[in-house]
Amino acid sequence: MLLLAVSMNLRAEEEKVVRVAAAADVKFAMEELSKEFGNKTGTKVDVTTGSSGNFFAQIQGGAPFDLFFSADMDYPKKLEASGSAEPGTLFEYALGQIVIWTPANSQVSVAREKWNALLDERIQKIAIANPSLAPYGRAAVSALQKAGIYEQVKAKLVYGENISQAAQFVQSGNAQAGIIAHSLAVSPGMEGGEVWEIPADMHPPIEQGAVVLKSGKNKAAALEFLNFVKSAAGRAILEKCGFAVPAGKQKQAV
Repeated sequence: MLLLAVSMNLRAEEEKVVRVAAAADVKFAMEELSKEFGNKTGTKVDVTTGSSGNFFAQIQGGAPFDLFFSADMDYPKKLEASGSAEPGTLFEYALGQIVIWTPANSQVSVAREKWNALLDERIQKIAIANPSLAPYGRAAVSALQKAGIYEQVKAKLVYGENISQAAQFVQSGNAQAGIIAHSLAVSPGMEGGEVWEIPADMHPPIEQGAVVLKSGKNKAAALEFLNFVKSAAGRAILEKCGFAVPAGKQKQAV
């Protein structure tokens, strides 16, 4: 009887946890969203952050997540098409933005020089996310190509597995500049750097999608959390953390 009671208690605790795989750019937003949701509902949200491409592969392999917040729409759409996502739950939760970020002690003013800052010989390494894994990396390459400087700076590029690691390369001094998510540029520990926001028309829109996964053990709570992200309170947190929120995207998941 004791073992049965312990087992039932463990199962009850598990039912109160929503397991989320989230793109690295939403790390700090997820911390706030999870805290606020937990305070309102008593449900714990366990968030793992990383590259969208790696999570996509893991989810296809059966990784035990309830929700996937990608840095693009393509990966969630592919999961929906393959039957790995709950029908009707695909949702565009944010529009990402990319910036060039340099640390406070940089001798190159990115705000003044803009693209030319990356051509400066004092900028020896430029950190971006791996474009084969991370939508932010693909956006960075696209913007460099449209600016006409990709071939000139290609040898300077160093790749983080995800956008958070790319930001860490610059923050630690292993790179002198980075093309990173605006949400990370305004995050704790990076506010002192200099930022130039790359015009949105220089790269494909970074439309970020979320979806509830069929393999999840806690679909009801996952839907509840997704609906919280869609709410006015959730949207306000995303905007505060550096995201643009698509208009008219409040429809409840069912």
